[in-house]
Amino acid sequence: MITFEDITAAARRIEGRVLRTPTLPSHSLSKSVGAEITLKLENLQAVGSFKERGAANKLALLTPEERARGVIAVSAGNHAQGVARHASLLGIDAVIVMPRFTPASKVTRTEGWGARVVLEGNNFAEASLFAKDLQEREGRVFIHPYDDDAVMAGQGTCALELLEDAGPLDALVVPLGGGGLLSGMAVAAKAMRPEIELIGVQVESYSSLSAFPGTEVTPCGGATIAEGIAVMKIGRRTHEVIQQLVSQVVVVSERDVENAITLMAEGAKQVTEGAGATGLAAVMSHPALFAGKRLALPVSGGNIDTRILANTLLRAMLRDGRLLRLIMEIPDRPGVLADISKTIGEAGGNIIEVSHQRLFAAPSVQAAELEVMIEARDPQHAEQITEALREHYVVRRV
Repeated sequence: MITFEDITAAARRIEGRVLRTPTLPSHSLSKSVGAEITLKLENLQAVGSFKERGAANKLALLTPEERARGVIAVSAGNHAQGVARHASLLGIDAVIVMPRFTPASKVTRTEGWGARVVLEGNNFAEASLFAKDLQEREGRVFIHPYDDDAVMAGQGTCALELLEDAGPLDALVVPLGGGGLLSGMAVAAKAMRPEIELIGVQVESYSSLSAFPGTEVTPCGGATIAEGIAVMKIGRRTHEVIQQLVSQVVVVSERDVENAITLMAEGAKQVTEGAGATGLAAVMSHPALFAGKRLALPVSGGNIDTRILANTLLRAMLRDGRLLRLIMEIPDRPGVLADISKTIGEAGGNIIEVSHQRLFAAPSVQAAELEVMIEARDPQHAEQITEALREHYVVRRV
């Protein structure tokens, strides 16, 4: 098992190459969730993720002969960029294998850090097989995203900084995919503050350790917004550490993660990807477990697609009643749309979108169907707007 000395050595090794990210209390989040929240803002790293800590440490430890051979990694996201950036800084030739359907933005960012990207395989498993074959053919050094002692030690530097900068804490609540971040942080935290509790968080479709603290690994798979921790099976090395040092693993739903992304943006003013929001999602969805405790959450990454972020925020607003969608049957005559707009405006609503159908949806040739999306302050305000319209029109809320 890696030691605290491995982590402190990694911290010295990567100093100046990796940002010492801020550790900040969030009074807004604390008020919202009923616990004292401190954030470790790894989303502010140069590649937008903690992943470059482990990559920087692993690459710095390569021998001159290994550097000359070049490195290879397989990743569809943050690990790819971490390896690409730090290989470039050290003058090491890097190849990153990504599945064919990796979003173009991630491919472009990885190439921007100087790596050669190879798109191969329809999924991560197929890309991994190709990467292993390419590694053997070209003699490159494989950089594993999590199940490697040097990578784990590098990720542990996140806890080293956090605990040096934070006040008293009861627990660290850490995203768990392959286990590199949680295992590294656990070793550092238990050495620095033995009384602190380590809690891992998995998303329900990839809850391989939902039977924790047993050794059973349950089947998993499927689409998830927390793609950064969408790992089919935890690493062998990381699992050993987690079994010894982690108190429990909790599971959050897709909706929990979406709500946490929204609260992080509105409350803490931080953009986070799905995986980076799972710590907050755990606190929000398990209030009895965390109520009143002093908690630190690593915001592990901020690389979320802009469209996904926008849709997530809108879906959350719909769920909590700040966006309402109304369908009205209205008479097809001049001035009706102006009257409806005036009624909504006088009630304090903001019209986001309008769809006006005469030909296809209206039950009568003298009628029309109007669909309006409106922004309200809160659910009570949304109901006030709806009732104001119902005084004059037939209104259905969907």
